[in-house]
Amino acid sequence: MILASKSASRRAMLEAAGIPFTAQAAALDERAIEASLEVGTLPRDVALALARAKALAISVEAPDELVLGSDSLVECGGRRFDKPESREAAAEHLRFFSGRVMSLHSAAVLARNGEVLREDASHAALHVIEMSDDFIDDYLNHEWPAVAGCVGVFRIEARGVQLFRAIEGDHFTVLGMPLLSVLASLRELGELQP
Repeated sequence: MILASKSASRRAMLEAAGIPFTAQAAALDERAIEASLEVGTLPRDVALALARAKALAISVEAPDELVLGSDSLVECGGRRFDKPESREAAAEHLRFFSGRVMSLHSAAVLARNGEVLREDASHAALHVIEMSDDFIDDYLNHEWPAVAGCVGVFRIEARGVQLFRAIEGDHFTVLGMPLLSVLASLRELGELQP
């Protein structure tokens, strides 16, 4: 299987689950894909569209290979957030998230030969603590630039866990991929033995 992502957390999930794979990031303009979607497209569907584009792009380059595309996005206070482009942007995101509920949508798509075989998306609600500017600065002193590639400016497996007072949802969704549904799909496709 090919993982169409450069995400370290997605690679770590597959490795921990014992799934053999290689990783090959899809060269896509994600913002252009988002812009092509209808206004008002649900965050879940945006994440699925991005995951689908990644899986399909690699699947046409690698005939007969099973390809897994995945994407996550964060919505908070009616706004959608992408990965921060700078430490300053990361601090702005964290100030906005402070004291709010962050909605994290993670999607996964399996494709082969340019055809989608399975897709799924899941949601987690992350209740963010009230954060002072000093807390945010200290947090980024420890976590930047590691969180530069993280849509919610956190790694739950690291100091990012300190940002939350409660989390509702699947652990793997929070890590960035609905792994349990991916494993179920791999079993259904005969790629993984039950």
